[in-house]
Amino acid sequence: MRVHIATDHAGLELSAHLIEHLTAAGYEMVDHGPQSYDPQDDYPAFCINAAAAVVVDQQSGVEALGIVLGGSGNGEQIAANKVRGIRAALAWNLDTARLAREHNDANVIAVGGRQHSLEEATAIIEAFLAEPFSGDERHVRRIGKIAHYEQTREIVS
Repeated sequence: MRVHIATDHAGLELSAHLIEHLTAAGYEMVDHGPQSYDPQDDYPAFCINAAAAVVVDQQSGVEALGIVLGGSGNGEQIAANKVRGIRAALAWNLDTARLAREHNDANVIAVGGRQHSLEEATAIIEAFLAEPFSGDERHVRRIGKIAHYEQTREIVS
């Protein structure tokens, strides 16, 4: 699986760890930056680029997911969710990570690097990457309604 990753300065250490750790676990990691620490960096471009790459890969039939990191993960999740076709979920424990995939078919996980130890954050992300989408009809239906709104701005009951 290809995994696109992006961060801001607050998640840079976690990002470097994850790139090394997940590469060793067999994932194809694609780093969308930043490449060096800058406390004044602006994360939206990094996160949007990673999210857009996930969409391109998925539309091309490549199995791909994304990871966006920050101090809290909130802004990074918001940025990623501006990309059409992205369902980015902020995960703060193993259950929210797994449910994001199982029920929502989330294709990007957001994690706050300042909210977890390295071990906790790694476990949360591993849980997300390993969990398949259930494909249950009710979840497919709900995701379809979200996608319909995203495309048309029409709300379906």
